[in-house]
Amino acid sequence: MALRLCWAWISILLLLPGLSDGGKLLVVPMVGSHWLSMQEVVETLSERGHEVVVLVPEVSWQMKTTQAYKVVTHPVSQTLEELDNSFKDYVTEHLAGKPFPLNILAIYKAYLHLSSTFFGQCKDLFRSQETLRFLNQSSFDAVLTDPFFMCGTIVAHHLSLPFVFFMRGFGCNLHFAAPQCPSPPSYIPRLFSFNSDHMTFFQRVENALISLLEYQYCKGFFGEALKLSSEVLQRDVSLMDLVNSAAVWLLRFDFVFEYVRPVMPNMVFVGGINCAKEKPLPKEFEAMVNASGEHGIVVFSLGSMVSEIPMKKAMEIAEGLGTIPQTVFWRYTGKAPPNLPKNVKLVKWLPQNDLLAHPKTRAFITHGGSHGVYEGICNAVPMVLMPLFGDQMDNAKRVESRGAGLTLNILEMTSNDISTALKAVINDKTYKENIQRLSDLHLDRPIHPLDLAVHWVEFVMRHKGAPHLRPAAHDLNWVQYHSLDVIAFLAAVALLSLFISFKCCLCCCRRFFCKKGRTGKPTKAKSH
Repeated sequence: MALRLCWAWISILLLLPGLSDGGKLLVVPMVGSHWLSMQEVVETLSERGHEVVVLVPEVSWQMKTTQAYKVVTHPVSQTLEELDNSFKDYVTEHLAGKPFPLNILAIYKAYLHLSSTFFGQCKDLFRSQETLRFLNQSSFDAVLTDPFFMCGTIVAHHLSLPFVFFMRGFGCNLHFAAPQCPSPPSYIPRLFSFNSDHMTFFQRVENALISLLEYQYCKGFFGEALKLSSEVLQRDVSLMDLVNSAAVWLLRFDFVFEYVRPVMPNMVFVGGINCAKEKPLPKEFEAMVNASGEHGIVVFSLGSMVSEIPMKKAMEIAEGLGTIPQTVFWRYTGKAPPNLPKNVKLVKWLPQNDLLAHPKTRAFITHGGSHGVYEGICNAVPMVLMPLFGDQMDNAKRVESRGAGLTLNILEMTSNDISTALKAVINDKTYKENIQRLSDLHLDRPIHPLDLAVHWVEFVMRHKGAPHLRPAAHDLNWVQYHSLDVIAFLAAVALLSLFISFKCCLCCCRRFFCKKGRTGKPTKAKSH
């Protein structure tokens, strides 16, 4: 009897997910806000019995880890101050308000400096023989990585492991070009074009020009990564070589938010993965929310990486916020503006998702990052968007085109603009109805994005990749992909047929007219 019970318990334990088939996963994350949603996937995989190793630099920037998984650090030469300064310089260039095209050149230069500083940590990784020895001896099943700086991608190629991307997207359509998705510029707006999917003629011209140039400036973004990968892999490596062998792409958006377009079967959409269940508010916040009365509250945050702005702009914002009756919770760590109104509460931290889920919340002022936008959608809160950099301008355009919010140019907006936008999204019921419709569509799904992401990572670990989802388009060159050789062949056949037909007709006409000429010629009478 005891033996039977023992075998029964063993059978039950083996049937539990993760205990019978636990794998070994290497995670190479991206620092900052990118880590927030990836961390949930990592923790869930660890809870399911997988051995998860997160590889991070000894000096990591805005990246908190937990005891739920194993953390392996590698030595780096950068200091935290250097990382902070490179990011601050990047943000400063976006807020400098320089005239075009100086602003574009300055931002591009600041981004290259930012990328070079952070990518220096990847170079240090490959200089650490101890770390490389550990990675080579660990027998991982797969790599999960955010390819923002491409370090994890290079590691996966170095270890010859299948890898899964977890990301919002590249700045140059590479997340669609690499999996071989058709991307007609006629209705698919390129990032940084700030267009919707319904474009005018000149917007389509602009979009076509961007689509022709984007791969070139993308190579500039990843220049150091390409150089390092060629050194590590000891062969010439192109940008497409680095990314097009990803087994699965976990993309942090869905088509409630993103414009509809063709996709490939190895692209999995996990938008809203960061939307957590509502938790009770801390007592101090609950008291302030209840004190707001019938007017309710407004939540204001410019994301986890930007919490202060120039004083002049902060004063304009404070003046605009003072014109509404709602209580405003503003996440801000800088010096308080001297004109701060009584209805604005400055806080260094706020439970953003829980505040947005509160029934008294009337509006959300956000920078337009994908995490914040999806929290606004999940909780059906209309938005006023103040995009700063990266994909935030395009995210704001998508929200605005859905009628779920209004966008302000943070460089040009006045206190009156802020006041007008807030009053519009709070008092005009159309915005609330539109965001509620988006929320209903987004939440009406057969499986939660977190479960979907975990499934596909486990799938790649079990099957050592997903080659059956890889289209044959990867094996074609540019001429073959666009069937230019077929078109040329058919055109040549058609032209040859026309030429032969023309020659045959010409020959027949000549023979016909020559014969007619001979039969119609009069004969001379014989003379006697």
